[in-house]
Amino acid sequence: MPTYIKLAQKSDLPEIMKIIDEAKQLMKNDSTPQWQEGKPNEAILSDDIEKERAYCLMVDYDIAGTAVLMTTPEPTYKQIEGEWNNDVDQYATIHRIAISTKFRGQHLGKIFMSNLISRGMVLGIHNFRIDTHAVNKRMQGLIKVTGFEERGVIYIDQTEDGARNAYELNL
Repeated sequence: MPTYIKLAQKSDLPEIMKIIDEAKQLMKNDSTPQWQEGKPNEAILSDDIEKERAYCLMVDYDIAGTAVLMTTPEPTYKQIEGEWNNDVDQYATIHRIAISTKFRGQHLGKIFMSNLISRGMVLGIHNFRIDTHAVNKRMQGLIKVTGFEERGVIYIDQTEDGARNAYELNL
């Protein structure tokens, strides 16, 4: 059963939206306010695909997951309550990672993260960042098991629910 990542294509958008909607429901069930205000939405995901930063995790030719590997600076990371370990070198940000309910429980999140980090390394990037809501314990577990260290708090907006725990991995 081949497992790999590929750049997402416009034709993948319906399956990506399905996976994102499943993840939104899972977070709602976990009482996580993250992704409950309509984002990410089809317009954002379509833009990610157009900018060639959206990836699909493929398992046996099926889309098992979706994520973004952004290699341009993340505006919300300019201000941090805490400190980035490496604030000099280019970094890549992993956003909007989700695994299909069809594949949940198979530890594919770790494989997906590993593949995204490897892709960044191929692009010459050795500094990776990611963030998640303080109550999103599932994502925090994945982030920590893949070697990221908590660096502080960033804000995606100026609300209490806009606070996100920020993590960094330097290789």
